[in-house]
Amino acid sequence: MAKTDNAADYTAQYSDDGFWGKVKAYAKTAGRGVLEPALKMYYSATDPDTPRWAKATIYGALGYFISPLDGIPDLLPVVGYSDDLGILLAALGAVAVYIKDEHKAKAQATLAQWLD
Repeated sequence: MAKTDNAADYTAQYSDDGFWGKVKAYAKTAGRGVLEPALKMYYSATDPDTPRWAKATIYGALGYFISPLDGIPDLLPVVGYSDDLGILLAALGAVAVYIKDEHKAKAQATLAQWLD
């Protein structure tokens, strides 16, 4: 891939508007498996208790998720979000200790609104 593989490039691409726009527009297409880790990390990143390095990791992963320039185009059926999911799960593993029960509950509530 190109220079955009740098996590800092994706952190710079992150915005709240971009994140919410993508998850709302593609909620049903991306599905619970992709959106749940993204939402858990989003809520963790907005928590003042989450350390700066963890927030940078989260925003890098979320920046990749919302970026139109990723490894596999999101418009491809089924496989389009596989690269996004891989990045999200890797970041989630790195920051898992900072994902609180309240973040998980907020993610579940948001998903229930959109998908149930």
